[in-house]
Amino acid sequence: MSHPLISHSPDLQRLREEGYDIEIRSNYLLVKQVPYVTTDKVVARGILVSELSTSGSTTAPNPYHVVWFVGSIPCDNHGRALDEIISQRTDMAVGENLMATYSFSRKPVAGYPDYYAKMTSYVNMLLGYAQAIDPSVTAKTFPPIPMDNDESVFRYLDSASSRAQISAITEKLKLGKVAIVGLGGTGSYILDLIAKTPIEQIHLYDHDTLYTHNAFRAPGAASIEELDAAPKKVEYFQRKYDPLHRNIIAHPVHVDESNIEELRDMAFVFLAMDAGHAKKYIIEKLEEFGVPFIDTGIGVYQADNTLAGLVRTTTSTPEHRQHVHDRLSFADEGENEYERNIQIADLNALNAIMAVIKWKKLFGFYTDLEQEYSSTYTIDGNHLLNEDQQEQWR
Repeated sequence: MSHPLISHSPDLQRLREEGYDIEIRSNYLLVKQVPYVTTDKVVARGILVSELSTSGSTTAPNPYHVVWFVGSIPCDNHGRALDEIISQRTDMAVGENLMATYSFSRKPVAGYPDYYAKMTSYVNMLLGYAQAIDPSVTAKTFPPIPMDNDESVFRYLDSASSRAQISAITEKLKLGKVAIVGLGGTGSYILDLIAKTPIEQIHLYDHDTLYTHNAFRAPGAASIEELDAAPKKVEYFQRKYDPLHRNIIAHPVHVDESNIEELRDMAFVFLAMDAGHAKKYIIEKLEEFGVPFIDTGIGVYQADNTLAGLVRTTTSTPEHRQHVHDRLSFADEGENEYERNIQIADLNALNAIMAVIKWKKLFGFYTDLEQEYSSTYTIDGNHLLNEDQQEQWR
């Protein structure tokens, strides 16, 4: 699990965020997977080890300049030992089942200001020779970092945000509870996207069973054994995404009068369900509760032996709801082309992407200059129409 000293120390945190494989073991700092060259002029990987001085809950400045090395004798790209940095041959135990074999000593005039400067300096002393043999080799391996329950909703560190240096922006999506009502094609893709955000709890509502046709319009790939088991959609997708996000909660029921109160505490709701009176009831209650939501929809029909249609997202917030009842039809579908419920994976994914991008705009993750509350993508012509801009309601 992640060591608290790492999260409290900017120098150690920087090492981790830049992709170095670091560990704290027996009061030593380890940088693992460091490329170096052996006497046979082969690139291998070793471990750099440093003493670890602390000041309270963080690392102390100006660390001792010596490091130890776990591996065979490091060489230049011609197989000659790096005598200029090797201080001595040693046998020093670094925790259980780990023995350092060499010590290195290279002290700048002003010393090393912190552990980031110290460890990257030694990494680069070895890395340059390794890259002379294999230019693609790197010490930045971005290993998965297990996270404790009290540290994060993710089971491993979100290195995508830290690597891009957008962690502070990502934190804007750290909402309490978010619900997805309907786990068909679009709803399952919504889950795929928001499971990668730091929402505290993701609640899934759908009573239906996962059948073969569902597998062809959902993310990932269900095995034939999983389909044979006929799981509830919400339970199947909860199991799929639990290895990433630990707080996904499955509700194998439809939302109706018996459980509508559960949505009152949601910070946001995604509606990915068929049109009809059930949707009308949910929307009216969400408006009563003051809960913002996005409704999604796809309309596809056959035309001259091809498919045509549109993909729609409609956003509603407590400040801007007037347009929703004009945009949406709540009548149950009759006997027409839509009764076939034509859904295609790429359109489901697009519908989910449009909804999630708008959701991220609402919470300040993305810039939102136009502030549209209705968007419609038409397949023919590849046309995207934005309507119901916020200024229209001021």
